[in-house]
Amino acid sequence: MRILNYFVYIVKCIDKSYYTGITNSIERRVYEHNTLIDDTTYTYDKRPVTLVFYEAFKDVNQAIAFEKQVKGWTRKKKEALIENNWAKIKELANCINSTSHLNYIKEGTPFDSAQGDKTQ
Repeated sequence: MRILNYFVYIVKCIDKSYYTGITNSIERRVYEHNTLIDDTTYTYDKRPVTLVFYEAFKDVNQAIAFEKQVKGWTRKKKEALIENNWAKIKELANCINSTSHLNYIKEGTPFDSAQGDKTQ
């Protein structure tokens, strides 16, 4: 019985944006990003793309969970992942905006649950 690997991957597009996805064949998927003619896909007008990161999983559910997590990350956090810089990922995970509960404790300011964009 063949055991499948599932891969969470990040490609860097020609416009310097990142696309995160999941596949069971890295080579095939990067080829598809660069050659398919479906103009509704994110990478269609951002080609060529270059593979910059991938992580293998035996369990598809773990791969899906990791893909969802990474898709929610900021650009800086994705770049730390690409660089395999886990210390930086941890640092970037800390909430440091002015509405953070940490600032509430430090400054006595009221808590505001509004969410800013993910540009950190």
